[in-house]
Amino acid sequence: MRLTIEGARVIDPASQFDEITDLHIAAGHIQAIGAAPEGFNASQRIDARGLIACPGLVDLNVALREPGHSRKGNIASETRAAAAGGVTTLCCPPDTRPVLDTPAVAELILDRSQAAGNARVLPIGALTKGLEGEQLSELVALRDAGCVAFTQGLTPMAGNRILRRSLEYAATFDLTIIFTPQDADLAEGGMAHEGPTASRLGLVGIPESAETVALARDLLLIEQTGVRAHFSGLTSARAMDMLATAQARGLPVTADVAAYQLLLCDEDLVGFSSQLHVMPPLRSAADRRALREAVQSGVVQAIASHHRPHEAEAKRVPFAASEPGISSVEILLPLALTLVADGLLELPAALSRVTSGPASALGLPVGIGQLQLGGAADITLFDPAQACEIGRNWLSRGSNCPFIGQGAPAAVTHTLHGGKLVYQLT
Repeated sequence: MRLTIEGARVIDPASQFDEITDLHIAAGHIQAIGAAPEGFNASQRIDARGLIACPGLVDLNVALREPGHSRKGNIASETRAAAAGGVTTLCCPPDTRPVLDTPAVAELILDRSQAAGNARVLPIGALTKGLEGEQLSELVALRDAGCVAFTQGLTPMAGNRILRRSLEYAATFDLTIIFTPQDADLAEGGMAHEGPTASRLGLVGIPESAETVALARDLLLIEQTGVRAHFSGLTSARAMDMLATAQARGLPVTADVAAYQLLLCDEDLVGFSSQLHVMPPLRSAADRRALREAVQSGVVQAIASHHRPHEAEAKRVPFAASEPGISSVEILLPLALTLVADGLLELPAALSRVTSGPASALGLPVGIGQLQLGGAADITLFDPAQACEIGRNWLSRGSNCPFIGQGAPAAVTHTLHGGKLVYQLT
């Protein structure tokens, strides 16, 4: 199929391209930006006047819930939700059942995502077998099966010596390790940020030091082993300072933050809404401000959804008994665009944090997160002037989202993955 997108404001943060022009697509690839190639006759046209065209969004943390948690979602439902949010490439964590620690599980996820055809799915493998923190997974075999990085998530290692040996092994094969630093002893039993709000509500707190103690250890081991590293879901101001210092010293570490952490803080917990139960927890307003400043400065180069869909019963309980997580892949773009509305970022910079920034952070293949001649036609079109109500056309299996019913500053109108129209606003 030959397709022309007419009259869009085309923004490609990777190349700093920003013009009102046309895009011409054939055989799933971008054939031209601007004038059509000689002899090009489009069989379909999209009138994109007034719309913005950008690379398909890249989301570094989307739980697809398959295999093993089908009551919460599955690959088909959650990639369909991703497409509705303009996400064309996503990374899924290994906390499936069985755990993503063998090539067979990776291949199952890839086969089912390709059959669904809604988005490019890149598995993240478990660093240790069963995520138990004791025996290293078959990392090279997992890489060869399609895993782009490896992580323990919030599950601790059995000891620092095992962690160090794991990082040394990963460094030998130039594998990327994703850290979500949280000291298990300091965080044990906690469910909210340790501070006045948690004390007033009678919730067990998790101190900032649970993150920063683990982060300090991780940074030292990264420096010693030379492993390629990315930090996912950092939450505190002190962590931002430590990360900036490490980068200034030349340590090549990258980071992402959860989009909802840029809008919410622990003060929002006053109503005991289980929809706001997340892990790591919502921190203070000062921490939220520091996260926003780190995104602005580029210390944090990626914003991710940290999408965790749940069945209704998982949240229809008191806060302390609920399962943590927010269903958020469909609103990654609107949440990121709030930084533009607030004057924190210009539009191209905000788009870079959800396109080229995350792609670069994990060293994803060339062409992902950018508009490149001859590259895959992964394109998101959105209307910056069309406010919409979040949740009106909700596609994720999980409706555990505190933003449902609120207004969004823009609406995704079309999503193309490999030149195929996988979502159109109706």
